[in-house]
Amino acid sequence: MTRLVLASASPRRLALLAQIGVTPDEVIAADIDETPLKGETPRLLALRLAREKALTVKADGIVLAADTVVAVGRRILPKAETEAEARACLKLLSGRTHRVYTAVAVKAADGSVRTRLAETRVSFKVLSYAEVERYIASEEWRGKAGGYAIQGLAARYVTNLIGSYSSVIGLPLYETANLIEGAS
Repeated sequence: MTRLVLASASPRRLALLAQIGVTPDEVIAADIDETPLKGETPRLLALRLAREKALTVKADGIVLAADTVVAVGRRILPKAETEAEARACLKLLSGRTHRVYTAVAVKAADGSVRTRLAETRVSFKVLSYAEVERYIASEEWRGKAGGYAIQGLAARYVTNLIGSYSSVIGLPLYETANLIEGAS
């Protein structure tokens, strides 16, 4: 197999790749500005960021990049960095269905880039004040799109999920495997 470089420092993405028997030869975190462009939809933002990450990393072989965007309608939720951001995200998600868009981009050795997008609908129960505060105290939300990690404590708030569970964690495995195989 051709050399594979993961353009992400996410331990979750590494673990997901391992789940399907893929071990990157190298990890090089792509450092790009992730600010949405004026009028950019959540879907297009995820695709653009994954593509930019793949193109930014200079390496021999295949470069795999991904980006996850959580949205309520056209409103893009942040990767929560403060308790206030996490609280605001959880209050917005409480009792609602939101969408998680995870785009995957693979840059082949010849420089061509192919992308795929997974869209997953996730419904949360109505969260009480105490539930929000317990989740904030866990600190699990730090750096997570939408202020939660579905593979952790937040799983107890999910009432319905339509789409790819692995995509909500950060890497849609079906789409990723197909892109890697196609670029090899």
